[in-house]
Amino acid sequence: MKLLICGGKGQLGTDCHAILARNHEVMSVDLDELDITDPLQVESAIAGFGPNVIVNCAAYTAVDACETRSEMAWKVNAEGPRNLAAAAKRYGAQLIHISTDYVFDGGKAPPESYVETDETHPVSCYGRSKLAGENAVKEATNNYMILRTAWLYGIGGPNFLKTMLSLTLKDPTREIKVVNDQFGSPTWSYRLALQIEKLINEEGQGVYHATAEGHGTWFQLASEFLDQMVVPHCVVPCTTADYPTLATRPMNSILENRRLKESGMNLMQDWRSDLRQFVAEFRDRLISEAREEPR
Repeated sequence: MKLLICGGKGQLGTDCHAILARNHEVMSVDLDELDITDPLQVESAIAGFGPNVIVNCAAYTAVDACETRSEMAWKVNAEGPRNLAAAAKRYGAQLIHISTDYVFDGGKAPPESYVETDETHPVSCYGRSKLAGENAVKEATNNYMILRTAWLYGIGGPNFLKTMLSLTLKDPTREIKVVNDQFGSPTWSYRLALQIEKLINEEGQGVYHATAEGHGTWFQLASEFLDQMVVPHCVVPCTTADYPTLATRPMNSILENRRLKESGMNLMQDWRSDLRQFVAEFRDRLISEAREEPR
């Protein structure tokens, strides 16, 4: 099978390539090779390679920046998926589009979770642009999978865990405030890539939630990670009100992988178990990369 990965240099795209290339012919492209907001580039790439499946990991994910760069967010997160879906339909390919917990408002009381059929109601520009992308895919093709995930981390690219480690290594005595009243399921990009492989093999269709099992807060995630990394730290809990941001974030981002479980395809594991495996595999590399960052 021939697979095209868009956003191939990001943390999910990198893991998708590593896993999918084991059994398939894979071409990974990033912005410098394919701008998904340009329909002519999209047409040329898909016509030239002829993929059976397109995995769209490309997105504008700077949540706060989306509030001031809404036009860019809309182009990448809504128009880009529309271009991919339209071309996928013309050339007989399936589109797998990665979406987000931000399509929900987070108003449910934790630990109540969101399922695929719950009503969407984004409260930020990022969330609205991602929901528009979902709708654009549905309008342009019938052969799609939309995977909503949340709180993604991995070894490739920047993420919350790397930021926490970098700040801590620079000054272990520095008090770092981390929000402790937003709930979600920290999800390892490698595990999600394995889930994507499973869905491709099983010919999945439609909307799926795909996050780690269990849930926690950002403070719990930071504390657990730094404890497992065995580095001195001074992480302290705070409220969302104590740490204001430009974009409104869902207070509850817990997604239930209901459709994966109903179809017997759920590969997602408990977030703490995945975090332990992530640290065991990458601890030395994470520390080395954090120390190499300019101070």
